Amino acid sequence: MQPEWSHQRVFITGASSGIGAALAAHYAALGATLGLLARRGAALDQLIATLPHPERHRAYAVDVRDHAAIAAAAQDFITCTGGIDVVIANAGISVGTLTEYAEDLPVFADIVATNLTATAATFAPFIATMKAQRAPARLVGIGSVAGIRGLPGAEAYSASKAAVISYCESLRLELKPYGIKVVTLCPGYIDTPMTRVNPYPMPFLMAPDRFAARAARVIDAGSSYAVIPWQMGVVAKVLRLLPNPVYDFAFGKAPHKPRKMRKQTS
Repeated sequence: MQPEWSHQRVFITGASSGIGAALAAHYAALGATLGLLARRGAALDQLIATLPHPERHRAYAVDVRDHAAIAAAAQDFITCTGGIDVVIANAGISVGTLTEYAEDLPVFADIVATNLTATAATFAPFIATMKAQRAPARLVGIGSVAGIRGLPGAEAYSASKAAVISYCESLRLELKPYGIKVVTLCPGYIDTPMTRVNPYPMPFLMAPDRFAARAARVIDAGSSYAVIPWQMGVVAKVLRLLPNPVYDFAFGKAPHKPRKMRKQTS
């Protein structure tokens, strides 16, 4: 059964560009009321102006590392809409890191704080309301195919996304008795500012709007885990099964994402 989207309330972080903006456009077209959070308030305002019924939607200019500010935004959205149906913790950063460089350690910490800890901080203020509603609700974490096997030169990003996948699995088990679905989405290569700096081929590159449409179907179904596009799901399964010597031979000399070229989806 399709949800009554004219009554759905959707909160998205990292909403000012890329995947987050595409998800916002998709849900707004279905009639949902949106809470959109990102660092760049002006970009959020510009996005909302392009959406159907812009008066329905609320913008929150917040850095996801500011957990108190996320909680305040969540409470404001719940108060204004009367509840919450879908929360998508999409904010993330990707940049090459190498452990041998001491100057990369703060970058490592920044990536983990943004990609992993902020996911929990985004979900936390909504869970009590979701439990009290006693109605179907979704918490959506954005992992990555890079979280399936560690990629050279992407130590922090791979580790953070692997942690998001495991974290969402743990949370899924905790919230199952309450009817709250925890959905893990693992994008492959999506054509966004984050991926456009990659100096290597990106197989099965997908447009953000196509990703958003497929992601929404997974979220509506309450599926626990999905890789989009499906072709990258096949690749992910193969990578997971490869013995370490074979994987090391195949990927040991793979091109690295540039260091210190940070792109943030929030």
